[in-house]
Amino acid sequence: MPKNQTAKVIGNQLLRCGTSVGANYRASCRAKSPADFIAKMAIVEEECDESIYWMELIAEAGLMNEKRLTDLKNEANEILSMVVASIKTARSRK
Repeated sequence: MPKNQTAKVIGNQLLRCGTSVGANYRASCRAKSPADFIAKMAIVEEECDESIYWMELIAEAGLMNEKRLTDLKNEANEILSMVVASIKTARSRK
């Protein structure tokens, strides 16, 4: 990404929500109840979706070639799908 203020701000936002996905998933593994697990996984879902948003914004702003982001966005969408499926399964068992 270019070394300008816009890229720095957006890059930092992506860094924050991207690392939050892992941290909150780890917290969900230590959930104290099924409801706590679902709540923590909902945060993971939101942060993963936000990561995808920032990657889309990076591409739309021309800060990085969209082709370079394709694999990352695809992987984030796969993770998001798994998280949503986990939440649905947990809700059905509640």
